[in-house]
Amino acid sequence: MEEKIKNKIGNSLDNLNLFIDSIKYEKEGNNNYLRICLDSSDIIDVKKIVEATKIINPLIDELDLINEEYILDVYGKSKGE
Repeated sequence: MEEKIKNKIGNSLDNLNLFIDSIKYEKEGNNNYLRICLDSSDIIDVKKIVEATKIINPLIDELDLINEEYILDVYGKSKGE
């Protein structure tokens, strides 16, 4: 799944100077999460995360890889990670 998502998103985050660091699908309590961690050579602020989510969400929907309800969690890698 990770490779398919990375291939689908491709270079669509380049104009934000962002790239995918990691992708995880995991269950937490009663919820399923698709977590996409982004990285950049620049500071990743909330505005960039919102813009990236608007790009990523429809691309993930097009792939239709997950047949159950889930929460898309897009976040930026902290410099300490």
